[in-house]
Amino acid sequence: MAGDGGSTAYNSRIEGLRQKEFPMLRDEVYLDHAGTTLYAKSLVDKFAADMTSNLFGNPHSASLSSQTSTSRIEDVRLRVLQFFNADPSEFDLVFVANATSGIKLVTEAFRSNPFGFDYLYHQSCHTSLVGVREEAANNICLDNAAVNTWLGGDHFSPDLGHHDRPVLFAYPAQSNMDGSRLPLDWSDKVRKSKPASNRPVFTLLDAAAFVATSPIDLGDSETAPDFTVLSFYKMFGFPDLGGLIVRRQAASIFQSRKYFGGGTVDMVVCLREQWHASKTQALHESLEDGTLPVHSIIALDAALDVHRQLFKSMNDVSSHTSFLSQRLHDGLAALRHSNGQPVCAMYSQPSLASKRLESSLGNGPVVAFNLQNHLGGWVSLIEFEKLAVLKHFHVRTGGLCNPGGIAQSLGLQPWEMKRNFSAGFRCGTENDIMGGRPTGVIRVSLGAMSTISDVDKFIAFIIEFYQTESLPQHMPSGLTPARQNIPDMSVKSITVFPIKSCGGFRIPIGTMWEVKAEGLAWDREWCLVHRGTGQALSQKRHPRMALIRPVIDFSTGHLRVSYQGPPLAKCIPEISVPLSANPGFFQPSATSKPMASRVCGEEISAQIYTSSEVNDFFATILGVPCALARFPPGGQGKSMRHAKAHLQKHQKVNRKTQCKMPCRFPGMDTPPDSDSESERRRILLSNESPILAINLSSLEALNRQIIDQGGKGVSSEVFRANIVVGSSAAESQSFAYSEDHWSSLRIGEQDFKMLGSCRRCHMVCIDQETAEKSEEPFVTLTKTRRFDGKVFFGTHMCHVPAQNGTKEAQFPTIAIGDKVLVDPF
Repeated sequence: MAGDGGSTAYNSRIEGLRQKEFPMLRDEVYLDHAGTTLYAKSLVDKFAADMTSNLFGNPHSASLSSQTSTSRIEDVRLRVLQFFNADPSEFDLVFVANATSGIKLVTEAFRSNPFGFDYLYHQSCHTSLVGVREEAANNICLDNAAVNTWLGGDHFSPDLGHHDRPVLFAYPAQSNMDGSRLPLDWSDKVRKSKPASNRPVFTLLDAAAFVATSPIDLGDSETAPDFTVLSFYKMFGFPDLGGLIVRRQAASIFQSRKYFGGGTVDMVVCLREQWHASKTQALHESLEDGTLPVHSIIALDAALDVHRQLFKSMNDVSSHTSFLSQRLHDGLAALRHSNGQPVCAMYSQPSLASKRLESSLGNGPVVAFNLQNHLGGWVSLIEFEKLAVLKHFHVRTGGLCNPGGIAQSLGLQPWEMKRNFSAGFRCGTENDIMGGRPTGVIRVSLGAMSTISDVDKFIAFIIEFYQTESLPQHMPSGLTPARQNIPDMSVKSITVFPIKSCGGFRIPIGTMWEVKAEGLAWDREWCLVHRGTGQALSQKRHPRMALIRPVIDFSTGHLRVSYQGPPLAKCIPEISVPLSANPGFFQPSATSKPMASRVCGEEISAQIYTSSEVNDFFATILGVPCALARFPPGGQGKSMRHAKAHLQKHQKVNRKTQCKMPCRFPGMDTPPDSDSESERRRILLSNESPILAINLSSLEALNRQIIDQGGKGVSSEVFRANIVVGSSAAESQSFAYSEDHWSSLRIGEQDFKMLGSCRRCHMVCIDQETAEKSEEPFVTLTKTRRFDGKVFFGTHMCHVPAQNGTKEAQFPTIAIGDKVLVDPF
């Protein structure tokens, strides 16, 4: 590529400083700079040195330390304006928490106008700009063509009304969703074209995404936006601070602002009269309510210095990130499955190619896309993120707080988005494919400290896990998997997990263990909940939970819990709670409104233990403010949960066609799970079903694949199954993954119905003995057990009660060594 020499030389320079300046990037690939970029070590060191060698007081005072703060704040204010080539006589900078706070401050002023205001906003706006419409008398969302039509004189009659009502026009300099850039001269064209019947029109530019990697020049106040908002952490990584740059010719709009805070007024009368006098010497003095974040502003001073030392100019950063973005875009766009179908559906335009096509706008260093399999089916964003996390990639997925951009890119109509909402879609939920379309995208964004290596590693990751190298094979129509009689199959182990996500209790040989409607007795009846949010804790965030080992002690009638990890100060060896649900141990529900607990996104009503000794035991181990809670069987309403898993068509014996999805190890594919229910079967605190089982033949096949790739086999414990079954027959390896096609099991005298395959996450990579994380077995499962973008291992099932009145029917039990029959009916 022509001109690459300078880019590769600059890239080498960045590679050279990363180890020293960004040690947190060791073994990590950070590709979410549009969320926040990274702070350099020398920035933190410089800020710390400044803080420890100077005394900074509250600027609302006359002491020497206060005056020192005031002086530094004004110096930094000037430096920031100069950074954007903004003349202090033409512009003022108001420090705010972030870009959204700047938007709210502008909105507050327009809302206070006696006639209100009308609002026009571009469809690529961030949610924070979209939200302004709720304060406006009228609002219209515009695309590029509509903006140009408006600038050409269309008054949008009768959508915009009162002729004295000001108009606020807002748009982003760069979309935070796909990196597309909009004309910075729109603000100038607004003034020159005088649209909207000569009504006063003000422009609000969201520059947060743009200025992170590109220079912006506010040197001409006649063409500059009236209000420009930005977030400094997107530029420098630190401090967490934002700015609102106001064109002084637009400052009059703030005169109608009603609220005033400390430090913004010269006089306030409260008793017999209600009167105040705002400060008028400088605009920022009347808008910066309360005490400024002094230390953050001091840190911004250091950030400006360090950024220049490390990365030279913003022009250099812009050239470097554009070069990387082009490389990333080209690499992803070129990927093809073996049948020629594209691997990636691209939503961003190539950055450098846009400029070669004589576009002065280009595209920011953002690449938004989705993954597709060889049949054109969408790959689940949730599954993608699980694997990305495991492989140490930091990216963003979902709606990205850009509803207009997402709707346009994915072709979603308003009625479709409302339908998805009615069907359960919410921000942060796992409903990532609805109505045959994705609900979000994958966003990769680059920053000043990104490198060619980051880009190439990510492309290689996509190739390894999502590019199909050979076409899958289809079974002839009408054929079904042959029914296999598995000889000498028996129960090899039984485990219950009394406390959700903590260690398991292995049932001793010879013990008959009760089977209930909700699953095995005492399985996942307790959980640990965060004291602040009520959210149930999980090993995915707290791997040390694996080292919390419960024992069900029937001789004493207690659940005894110990910690089997490295010694911890102030941690007692063991705690115990009664197996009986004694109300005296729980928070009384009548004295106050209890905090709702949440398990797997579902609100439940759990009983919270009050014992400080018990709760402190868990909090000390995990370093998290948490409490033990109980969810006993037999509840109603929010004290009751139901299974989510059930069989799919692909798992039924009478299905006509089986399609093997692409994988690296033929014959090891699994059918998908389901998000709906056929029968409402009760569960306690398990994720999806009453009982989870695995087949040892499948585990052995998986471990052979892991070992063949140079890895270390895993134990059955990582799958946290209740029941492990296996055959002692010599040909047992031929039964690997046969559980995909089982309809039922008989274990001893008890019958069980299969409910569907178990969808897996990277929690299976936590060693249940040491709590250490690794990549396996999830990486190999992703290559061998992925169907429709989802990863599976093991099978869900439930007990089918007998109706014959026998002792076994009245008190169903199973034990290790029980004979297992597949599809005995």
